[in-house]
Amino acid sequence: MKRLGLNRLWLQFSLVFAGVVMIAAMMILLIGFLLRPMPSADLPPPNEAQRQEFRTRVAEGIARSLLLVVATASVVGIGAGVWMSRRMTAPLVALAKGTETIGAGDLTYRVTPQGSEEIVALAHSFNQMVGQLEESERMRQNLLADVAHELRTPLTVLQGNLRAILDDVYALDKAEVARLYDQTRHLHRLVNDLHELAQAEARQLPLLLQHTDLVWLLEDAVAIFAPIVEAEEVQLQVQLPDAPVAVQVDRARMTQVIQNLLVNALRHTPATGRISVCLTTTDEQARITIQDTGDGIDPEHQPYLFDRFYRTDQARDRDAGGAGLGLAIVRALVEAHGGYVAAQSAGRGQGSTFTLVLLLQSSPA
Repeated sequence: MKRLGLNRLWLQFSLVFAGVVMIAAMMILLIGFLLRPMPSADLPPPNEAQRQEFRTRVAEGIARSLLLVVATASVVGIGAGVWMSRRMTAPLVALAKGTETIGAGDLTYRVTPQGSEEIVALAHSFNQMVGQLEESERMRQNLLADVAHELRTPLTVLQGNLRAILDDVYALDKAEVARLYDQTRHLHRLVNDLHELAQAEARQLPLLLQHTDLVWLLEDAVAIFAPIVEAEEVQLQVQLPDAPVAVQVDRARMTQVIQNLLVNALRHTPATGRISVCLTTTDEQARITIQDTGDGIDPEHQPYLFDRFYRTDQARDRDAGGAGLGLAIVRALVEAHGGYVAAQSAGRGQGSTFTLVLLLQSSPA
């Protein structure tokens, strides 16, 4: 089918070029005939036989000229058609080969941009698409590896403990049941987080959007969090506007976002440290800032903070450092609300600042 399409294109170009050459040659012949020298007036008029002989020679000359024109036009048209068709179809053939190669699983393949301006732009878009597919495939493979790793640890603990109980290594008492129960809770939490994250990133997470005072929401979240901060001997500072700040959010999800950010700040802030919560507004946006005086973030880690399963300290125990899904869920939930979240840090040991931006609710006209 591909070869048939190229043959048709070659034939079309050949006919077009042949027609153009033929028309041009015939116009040249016609102009030459019209501009031929007229016979002198001093010569006697030709008789009938001479007229007939002249007409015969003219007809033969025209026939030979037309034959020559057709032959020349055909050769030139075929040659020009082949050259032009190959010139125009070569980039398309390369793109077709690229799609076949990528379809076979080779996402490293790239086409060389060549041809007209439009085809070059198409080639660049094609390469950009393949690059995004390659990155998506890399992330998918990393995700599968991370999920397998996260699930393997609690499953191994459960399997080992149950095997020991079956082998009468130790009795099945309440303490052992509690340890096994903690592992099942860890598995349940991990599965729920993954499901929630997948829904949020696919824009399929159901949100119950309500008119909400962000000041009240932050006061409530901080009030719940305050005893935990006090137990860790960390100072908590809160700076909120006096007037209400109206936003349209899912209250439960936004409370989850704020609590995740507060837990993350507390996890990396030592005793006698400080966590500050601040809310400011502009004409169209509400900006929540959660700043800590804790571990800080090295520059090489900052672009990946909101990726799944990413942890700045790979040696940190999972129970102490979490599974690495909290910040990924924060970003997905905030983006589902039409906002964005960012992190800044001057470096290791210099604390961190997380900024959450939401759109303010428009006042009714």
